[in-house]
Amino acid sequence: MKDKKAEQAEDKQRHKEQLKAKRRTEVSFERPEPILAEKPTILIVCEGKNTEPSYFNQFRLSSATIKPVGEGYNTISLVNRTIQIAAQGKYEQVWCVFDKDDFNNVDFNNAIILAESNGLSVAYSNQAFEYWLILHFIDHQGGGMHRNQYNDKINQLIKPYRLNYDGEKSKIITEAFFELLDGTDEKTGKERKILAIERAERNYNHFDHINPSTEESTTTVFRLVTELLKYV
Repeated sequence: MKDKKAEQAEDKQRHKEQLKAKRRTEVSFERPEPILAEKPTILIVCEGKNTEPSYFNQFRLSSATIKPVGEGYNTISLVNRTIQIAAQGKYEQVWCVFDKDDFNNVDFNNAIILAESNGLSVAYSNQAFEYWLILHFIDHQGGGMHRNQYNDKINQLIKPYRLNYDGEKSKIITEAFFELLDGTDEKTGKERKILAIERAERNYNHFDHINPSTEESTTTVFRLVTELLKYV
């Protein structure tokens, strides 16, 4: 027969096991440790080294990170470079940003095809990126303005705000200029970037996109900005 102490010890152990089993089945009201989710990164590889990176760098997103890269490449060479960069990291979206400028029509069209066939998105401008900036202020629908006139036109539009855009040398979108682009249009009461998106999309939809190199004035930068605004 077991002595009294042995029985008490067994009872005590049995009680402990019962308590453990009960705790495993009970609902815990303790707050779990927060898990910090990594923000998705949007890679934007730009033809220009100054204008486009200085513009996209100033977007403030709450749920994504922007990585603008100014490469100095153009059309097909830029797309190939973007493919290389994209392979070196993990990105939610990858965009190529380039202009028609004086580049060969075939190269421009093929750059768009090459990018899309490799799963890249394209934000091109025909003629140049500055056309996107102009659309924040006026509804320019092509004709009568060569890209060599874009700089003067932009400065004409922003002069009342005591700002200047050096599109010939520095080609930098300053903080003050970006704030103006990001502001509200006095006549319509709408955000300028929303006006630019609406105008660019409408102008883009005027064409069939069989030959983008001849579709002046168009820009698909509105697609990229629309995506970025989803993460604000």
